[in-house]
Amino acid sequence: MAEGTDGNGNGSREKSPDEAALSARLGSLEQRLSKFRDNRRIRTDQPARGSEDGAARASAMALGFRLSSELVAGVLVGAAIGWGIDRLLSTSPFGLIVFLLLGFAAGVVNVVRSVGTAPDRTDR
Repeated sequence: MAEGTDGNGNGSREKSPDEAALSARLGSLEQRLSKFRDNRRIRTDQPARGSEDGAARASAMALGFRLSSELVAGVLVGAAIGWGIDRLLSTSPFGLIVFLLLGFAAGVVNVVRSVGTAPDRTDR
């Protein structure tokens, strides 16, 4: 059955007391949320809502690309060093495996270090 219609489908349904109370609570919640958003926007001196979403999304995407590139770069550099050592010392595949793991660990450390120094941390 569609919302807002009675059994006949004519749309003239009366609200029950439970629905009226729920609607009142929902309206109250919307008012409190809008006040909270306005206060938060004023405190942080951020621009209006339209540009706020775009800027936040672009900033989050830039951070994601940066973190993923740091991880991939660490793995690739480690693999390249390991491959080079294997070629020089004829120790194939041990150098590649060891330096690939070291590159992965270095990439993870770089990502953790980058996330730890993010400017929008609020727990300090």
